[in-house]
Amino acid sequence: MTEAREYRMEELAKEAGITVRTLRFYRERGLIPPPRREGRIAWYDDHHLARLRTIAALLERGHTLNGIADLATAFESGRDVGEVLGLGEPTEETPVRLTPEALADYFEGEVTPENLATALELGYLATDGEQIVHISRRLLDVSAALVREGVPLAAVLETGRQVRVHADALAELFIGVLTEHGADGGLEKLRPLAKSVVEAELSMAMDRRLRTPPRP
Repeated sequence: MTEAREYRMEELAKEAGITVRTLRFYRERGLIPPPRREGRIAWYDDHHLARLRTIAALLERGHTLNGIADLATAFESGRDVGEVLGLGEPTEETPVRLTPEALADYFEGEVTPENLATALELGYLATDGEQIVHISRRLLDVSAALVREGVPLAAVLETGRQVRVHADALAELFIGVLTEHGADGGLEKLRPLAKSVVEAELSMAMDRRLRTPPRP
């Protein structure tokens, strides 16, 4: 196990490739958390170094310092990954760990404080130290694909919010039916059957909508 390292201000600035003056500026702006103080000495650690490297990477991607500060505020207000996923809670979805700059690369130009706050509120994203965790590889990939097709991320997130309302209602419907009629095999075993019904009905509904001429 690697022992946690601490740095004085000059050492941290050198490791991050910035000047001490820049480090002080970032600290005053709240872009990095306060250091641990021991008398008059300020001690920084690897979390501070990771944050500084994230700031540099986001600056290279065109984010402003004001925007990064807003992103950091939204990021720090997010729920912990254990709270979002539920410790030990079974799921068919595969979580994805991302650095903030990797998330910015997924949704180039669309990772705004507002979108990040919405994603955190919906529980799509959670925090784990200096990393971001997306709750579902499938949702992450589909969302990125929609953005690449020209759909704004804000619209993708709002659609996800509305879909969740209907998905919760469908889940309640299926679980109620299976529980009421004492279906053999248990609810978890019958879960794929319920998903197949929803997928087929959605496919047919899309066909109906596409065949219907648009209203004038």
